[in-house]
Amino acid sequence: MRINRRSLLAGGIGAGTIGLAPAGAAQRKAGTPAPGGPSPQDLDRAAAATVLKLDALKSPVIIESIKLLRKDKDYLVQVRSRDGAEGVSFPNPPRADYLDKILKQLVIPFFIGKDARDLENLLWELYRFHDNYKLYGLALWSPQAWVEFAILDLLGRIARQPLGALLGGIVRREVAIYVASGRRDTTPQQEVEYLQKLVQQSGARALKFRVGGRMSRNADAMPGRTETLIPLVRKTFGEAIDIHADSNSSYDPPQAIKVGRMLEEIKAVYFEEPCPFDHLEDTKAVADALTIPVAGGEQEYSDWRFRWMVANRGVDIVQPDLHYYGGMIRSIRVARMAQLAKMPTTVHISGGLGFVYMLHFASCVPDIGRYQEYKLGTEKYGNWFDPPITVQDGKMTVPSGPGLGIKDLPGLLQGAREV
Repeated sequence: MRINRRSLLAGGIGAGTIGLAPAGAAQRKAGTPAPGGPSPQDLDRAAAATVLKLDALKSPVIIESIKLLRKDKDYLVQVRSRDGAEGVSFPNPPRADYLDKILKQLVIPFFIGKDARDLENLLWELYRFHDNYKLYGLALWSPQAWVEFAILDLLGRIARQPLGALLGGIVRREVAIYVASGRRDTTPQQEVEYLQKLVQQSGARALKFRVGGRMSRNADAMPGRTETLIPLVRKTFGEAIDIHADSNSSYDPPQAIKVGRMLEEIKAVYFEEPCPFDHLEDTKAVADALTIPVAGGEQEYSDWRFRWMVANRGVDIVQPDLHYYGGMIRSIRVARMAQLAKMPTTVHISGGLGFVYMLHFASCVPDIGRYQEYKLGTEKYGNWFDPPITVQDGKMTVPSGPGLGIKDLPGLLQGAREV
């Protein structure tokens, strides 16, 4: 029932805290705001409030150049001001392989000569620039995010503040993590062994595995995999590990509810994207029927649809992807709407250095839920930061240096070549 899930989310969701409740929560007419929740107008006001805190930046920061670079297998976006200050960002692989033309032709030219301090307004004007709004979605939002991240790094370096301070203020300096398996090619036993390896490598106290077949119209990845895997994970890891499951849009509502009941039986902490991601009413029907919290938003590109999800309680946990949704500022606006409805924002992350942007987002957003996703990157990237990012006792440290927190930017850029 709805009130049970709200209570769970407000009090923290962990193994052993979710009790089973009868199915069949009363359905509301689609499009009707959740009783007692914020109105769409309230949500609009929360989202429209200024995000950036720029008190430390007194002088204009005019953008002179933005370049797409490549060093070994990693892409970088470098921004430079007329005064010689620099900032960088790291595109989410493999998107820069095929979105580079959009970045260079439709995004970068707009920012040249602009004052970086006007970033919030510039994002809206970029949307209108050369009819970019016709590219609405990942194709536009990812290149926008790469440039936004680089500009935020530039501003943070000039202000000598980490990103979280620019984005509203630091509220935490370490973040509890879960590790996620992205596999469906494993048998249940193979998947459990793989999950054990991830937990051992990270020390995480929570994990996530995939159920269903991924946009599969109820088909499983292999016959019987999901119904065997769900209880096997709990049996293997015991009550000390919190469990998440992600169907990647595999089910219609009846099948999603059936799988959700299995997850309720093992006291999982949330069920991600049970129905096709743009079937908002179907996802809401599943959320209304289950006691386990339902999460969604990884594939969402629209601020209006996020507003619908929050106002109508279409999910219990919102999950914008910091790259796919167009950057930190847009995602923080979603988090503000969710906070007004007492819903957590647990961002989805892309690969590469996506976990670093997740850390900065989590450092400044009050309600991020209990865990954030970690995809094992500190072995390669952790020492790029000062102090180095560490993972210990299931928690990651947030970089505290200026901007993104990279300690040797000239050294990082050495050998990088313009694409």
